[in-house]
Amino acid sequence: MSTTPSPSSAMNLFASTLDFFDHAAAYTRHAPGMLEQIRCCNAVHRINFPLRMDDGSIRVVEAYRAQHSHHRLPVKGGMRFSPDLTEDMAMALAMLMTFKCALVGVPFGGGKGGVRIDPRAHSEAELERVTRRYTADLVQKRFLSPSLDVPAPDYGTGEREMGWIVDTYKTLHPEDINHLACVTGKPLPLGGIPGRREATGLGVFIGVRECVNAEADMRQAGLEGGVEGKRIVIQGLGNVGSHAAQAFHEAGAKLVALAEIDGAIHNPEGLDYDAVVEYRRRKGTILGFPGACDLADPAEALELDCDVLVPAALQNQVHADNAPRVRARIIAEAANGPVTPEADAIFQQRGVVVIPDMYLNAGGVTVSYFEWLKNLNHVSFGRMTRRYEQNVYRSLFEALEQLHGDRDDGQALLPIGGRISSPPSPGAGEKELVLSALEETMVITSRQVHERKQADNLPDLRTAAMVLAIDKIAQTYEYMGIFP
Repeated sequence: MSTTPSPSSAMNLFASTLDFFDHAAAYTRHAPGMLEQIRCCNAVHRINFPLRMDDGSIRVVEAYRAQHSHHRLPVKGGMRFSPDLTEDMAMALAMLMTFKCALVGVPFGGGKGGVRIDPRAHSEAELERVTRRYTADLVQKRFLSPSLDVPAPDYGTGEREMGWIVDTYKTLHPEDINHLACVTGKPLPLGGIPGRREATGLGVFIGVRECVNAEADMRQAGLEGGVEGKRIVIQGLGNVGSHAAQAFHEAGAKLVALAEIDGAIHNPEGLDYDAVVEYRRRKGTILGFPGACDLADPAEALELDCDVLVPAALQNQVHADNAPRVRARIIAEAANGPVTPEADAIFQQRGVVVIPDMYLNAGGVTVSYFEWLKNLNHVSFGRMTRRYEQNVYRSLFEALEQLHGDRDDGQALLPIGGRISSPPSPGAGEKELVLSALEETMVITSRQVHERKQADNLPDLRTAAMVLAIDKIAQTYEYMGIFP
């Protein structure tokens, strides 16, 4: 039997997302009807289907797919396996995806969904049956295709599940030559793209780097500029948190605490991240790491003294109860919706800089866009770079120009803190091209958000990011002729 979900977390996230939208919408001049269209969720598909367990028993599982906005197609967003997933949560996450894609200029609407199961409680065979059954239903209901709805990995899923999805879609639609583009985050042999795995975590690092190089942000936070020496706490060492931690470590930041689901480790003098990774590989946990203090409750890590707190786990981790005890001067939202509106208001009063999830964790969807383009072009960027002047080098960066447009003042696009650190060289490989394009996207978006905040005298970066996203979506609707 399926169990009844606890609605609190999902309802909080959904309500929080609507609250943030309404707050930002008040700073725009769009008609109420336009704002309501941008705000509402266009379509939700709810599924209940039987899963045959390895022991022969049958369990009914619940699944969802939400398509928040059809102003651009396909819609894009992750597919998660989580016992906490609900319809409201899927809608909230899809809404965040809409604004995220609009903000960074990726031409997708927002979607999100998944299956309400705990993947740790199931065998690989059971997970494969769940994934293929869920995929088949989505395809049948037109909630999955290269032109309509393109999922990606999310909490509890990864390359393996994306491989099952593309194989199932191909079986159902053998005539579709674009079948590889039905999902992103795939393994490389199935049309994946180098750099996708680390893209979100690396994007988090780039976003924080731009923030700590922004004079106004550092004046507000009361910190010196630069990444080097910054004391970092990271909650969650999944795909996003682990790659962000690696990037901070390599840039000379001081990782003073790392938190996982079973506890956290703390050393105010800094942790050797490479040694932590090796220790976890051998022991299966970060607890007990030599030279660090164990914290049995991982939530305690959120309240440690640090410069930058990176919540990279799940939603609603920082709320009204614990926000007054959070000592970080910068909150970097690597997860989706980790800070509630009540906590956000507390941080604003205290002058804490919150870098919103809306663009900070947009690295994944940015590189997913490049993977989708690669699959539709039926060619590897890396192979084409041997003749990059004629094809992919130009194609990839023309796409990037289309995302952001040219400066009308004729000036080069530069990050807040200086030049882009790794421009691609002639004959660059596929991964170098992708990560360079990712960096440029994150840098340009950060600059645009900061400029909008200053130009309109907006209260915080989240409001500036949301206002920018609303304006871009509204412009699309206006061009469609729906709203005169």
